[in-house]
Amino acid sequence: MDTDFTAEQDEIRRTLRELLLRRCGPAQVRAAADTPAGYDPALWTALAEQLGLPGLALPEAYGGAGGSVTDLALACEETGRSLAPSPLLATAGLAAPLLLSLGTARQRTGVLPRIASGALTAALAVPGPSLSTALALTGDNGGAWAGGGRAGGVQARRTDSGWRLYGQVEQVLDGHSAELLLVAAHAGGFARSRTLLFLVPGDAEGLVRVRRTALDATRPQARLQLRDVAAELLGDEDADVLGALAGLGDTVAVLLACEAVGAAGQVLGRTVEYVRQREQFGRAIGSFQAVKHRLADVYVQVQAARSAAYYGAWASVNGERVGGLALAQALEALRCAAAEGIQLHGGIGFTWEHEAHLYFKRASGDELLFGPAHRLRAHAADAAQLFAGREVRM
Repeated sequence: MDTDFTAEQDEIRRTLRELLLRRCGPAQVRAAADTPAGYDPALWTALAEQLGLPGLALPEAYGGAGGSVTDLALACEETGRSLAPSPLLATAGLAAPLLLSLGTARQRTGVLPRIASGALTAALAVPGPSLSTALALTGDNGGAWAGGGRAGGVQARRTDSGWRLYGQVEQVLDGHSAELLLVAAHAGGFARSRTLLFLVPGDAEGLVRVRRTALDATRPQARLQLRDVAAELLGDEDADVLGALAGLGDTVAVLLACEAVGAAGQVLGRTVEYVRQREQFGRAIGSFQAVKHRLADVYVQVQAARSAAYYGAWASVNGERVGGLALAQALEALRCAAAEGIQLHGGIGFTWEHEAHLYFKRASGDELLFGPAHRLRAHAADAAQLFAGREVRM
């Protein structure tokens, strides 16, 4: 494993960090999250035009930079550091890889260059209580989450004029603002049910989108209602949608792990800075041994999570799947760092207005959507048959 970053990767990280320091302070993050879109369109344009973030991991043939998952993961570490609200994860992390792997030549050439340029945002809509099921992060994605041919979920019906979708999706990242939706639905009825993906324009007739109140306002979610909505099949009917989603899950886990590591490192740094300044009994509280020990424990946890996230990115490029384990460790590190930050900031740390709560909500919100950590680890153990043939006593 080569642990050195390339000059291009270092330059992207440096430039992105400088841009976000200017444009994504705590007050700016809150203001952007409270807008109807849930992010600052001007900042998204800058990220796309100046740094090409949406196309970092897309081939040059489609207007991308031809980079790898590692490039996008390092960018996510920087956006996670500032909790920058943007459609980067939904567009470049979830939707674009599926378009690249499953789309027809016409669909790829028609959509991916617009995504790479930042002109088009996209979102993945999968029915069910969380994305972790569909992405096979916490269990096998057998397809029942999309409706299973029974009532509920999203159903697809072929007509003389094309495909029509019916149903509802509860948790769609950036689904209220995305200009293109990738909707997972069941087709073929109960006897021959199969999961397919469909392209639905954001302004399609019969589509109702409502932004939901989420625990983490920097990660906006939407409820979608599809009432006889015309849709275009992504790829063909023989496409292995479940396999593509399972493969995507590891990549998304790596991106989320790097986001969480960036956030954990930032909140730890802010806490260390604060305890150096706050005085009690005539001395800085950072000089107290108990405080030093607590922060040292957090530091070790954050550094271990960073190593796991970087290894996960490297492994993903080299055909190994350890993203779920990296994500579990990163989420725990972020939750621990944010909780200690709240505690060590004292009375002001317990007010909702303090920025430490933004990081704690990110950790809690991501665990609800993609975890929790113990289920991520349990599924990884099952996949590796770690306890095969052994009797586990509780």
